[in-house]
Amino acid sequence: METIMLTRHDPTPMFAGNTLRSLPGRRSSVHLAIATLIAVGFTSFTGCARRPEVKSFEIIAAPTTVPLSSGRTIQVWAYNGQVPGPTLRIRLGDTLRVTFTNRLPQPTTIHWHGVRVPNAMDGVPGVTQRPVEPGQTFVYEFTPKDAGTFWFHPHVRASEQVERGLYGVLIVDDPEPQPFARDELWVIDDLLLDPSGEIAPEFNTRHDLAHDGRWGNFVVVNGRSRPELRAAPGERLRLRLLNVANGRIFVPDFGALQPQIIAVDGLYVTAPVDARGFELAPGNRVDLDLVVPAALAGSRVSVVDRFTRQAIGLADILVSPDAATDPPRFSIPVGSRMPDAPSTGSAPPSLDLRLNAEPGGPFGIAWTINGTAMNPLDHASGSEHYALPLNEPSRVRFVNESYRLHPMHLHGMFFRVVSRNGRPIDEPFTRDTVLVHPKETVEVVTLPTEPGLWMAHCHVLEHAEAGMMTLLDVH
Repeated sequence: METIMLTRHDPTPMFAGNTLRSLPGRRSSVHLAIATLIAVGFTSFTGCARRPEVKSFEIIAAPTTVPLSSGRTIQVWAYNGQVPGPTLRIRLGDTLRVTFTNRLPQPTTIHWHGVRVPNAMDGVPGVTQRPVEPGQTFVYEFTPKDAGTFWFHPHVRASEQVERGLYGVLIVDDPEPQPFARDELWVIDDLLLDPSGEIAPEFNTRHDLAHDGRWGNFVVVNGRSRPELRAAPGERLRLRLLNVANGRIFVPDFGALQPQIIAVDGLYVTAPVDARGFELAPGNRVDLDLVVPAALAGSRVSVVDRFTRQAIGLADILVSPDAATDPPRFSIPVGSRMPDAPSTGSAPPSLDLRLNAEPGGPFGIAWTINGTAMNPLDHASGSEHYALPLNEPSRVRFVNESYRLHPMHLHGMFFRVVSRNGRPIDEPFTRDTVLVHPKETVEVVTLPTEPGLWMAHCHVLEHAEAGMMTLLDVH
């Protein structure tokens, strides 16, 4: 079935109403694009006749042991006793209801990374909710506004809790999913193991803070070292990649395969993107359209990480020797382009966020945004609030004054990168996380559609824990 997706039926549209009537005519074309995104979201569909449902799940965070490899077990903290945690799957238009119980020895929350949720459901301690104390239960309920690949993790002591294994995946399916032969998921992580084979218990060390966070010595995909994915010649797969590492960046190399990126950070691209060289920073997701060529029948394709000088094996794709079939032909939905902000050229951006470090803080090194380090246990304590207008495009500039890597993540909104070091670029996709290299300036345009206080922070979790977080006040 060939599907061309241009407009979406959304049973719960955002800000449905008379948005256009209040907009001045002299900017009608820009505001028409903005109003369209507000009304129907960033991904568009037609033909959804299915009635929305409430999908209920229970999630329990608790210590446990899980198998690591070849019979070994490791002590972890896990959602529902598994690492990665459960993959929650719903259809666009459905409401997600998660009853969460904390059986950890620490307070925690769940943050729904990349999902445009009501502010009260964002899982930020001291800002959108109180931490869920040991033994307590909290109910998260919301209706996602976008289809795509998202994930969830704690926002309390995240550098420890995520490293110990607390992360899971939320997949919001299209109303009419594309007919891929299979839909596969690779959750990529690295663990820092001590000589006994357990997770090293020293967190937020001075070494980690002075560098690019905690980089492990054991890389896993779906909790396993170098797993195998079996495929047939001519098969067309959707392969979803997610980086949940505390600090490590991955650049997956698929060798003789030539996957195309069809979605970044959950949302469809406006044009297919070659996957070669894409930097998958902590928090980033990409969805790949992967066709197995007939010429690879009977072969093994190694997928390796090329970010560092030493290649690291991630997984292997084993292609069967069977006769090839013709891959199915169908269209991929096209993402919506985020409108440009009014400020262009030499005009200043709406907001500058300067990234740097200074001595001090609870760990000896404080990572700051505009000279301020946030309290990691109470995200509202002593933090700055930077105003962004609701339903209007704004420019935000990340100015990295340090020599370290900073994947910068915005809660509750997407953005499009428009320049690096003053050089205009036009990425055919939106993001919720962008990697800012040492001494680099990255300018983005964002269109906040949800009111409230939203986090902006580095997704090197050690940097965030040492203060590299701030709040955006959208109203």
